[in-house]
Amino acid sequence: MENVQYSTWAELFKIHARSHRVIDHIIPPAAGTEKRPQQEEDKELWSTLDATVLQWLYATISHDLLHTILKPDTMAMEAWNHLRDIFQDNKHSRTVTFEYDLTHVDMADFPNLYLLSTSQISGGSIQECWLPGG
Repeated sequence: MENVQYSTWAELFKIHARSHRVIDHIIPPAAGTEKRPQQEEDKELWSTLDATVLQWLYATISHDLLHTILKPDTMAMEAWNHLRDIFQDNKHSRTVTFEYDLTHVDMADFPNLYLLSTSQISGGSIQECWLPGG
C-alpha cells in the first residue's frame, strides 16, 4: 500500500468507524470528553467493540501488512497507530521494506556476498549493520 493509498484507506476507515460510533477505538477523543467504561458490563462491551474494529482493520489491509502489525492482545488503536507510523514515518517504512526484502533474498544470486555472522550483529539492529551511519 502506497502512502496515497493509505491516506484514502484511513479516511474511508474513519468514516466507517464514525458511522458505527466506534471512532474512539482508533482516534482518541478530545481531552475531557473521554468515555472510559466504568461498569464491568461497559468494559465488556468496549472490549467486544474494540475486537470488532480490530477485525475490520485486519480484514482491509494486505497480508504483508497484517503480518507486520499482528501481535497478541493488540487493541484497535495500537494497530491503527502502528499502521499510521509505517506510512507516515518514511524512515520506518524504508526499514520495514528493507527487512522484508532482506528476508526474501535468494543467496544463490549473490555467490560472493559476505554476511556478518549473528555473533557479529548481536546487540545491534539490522539497520545498524547494513545501512551507513545506522
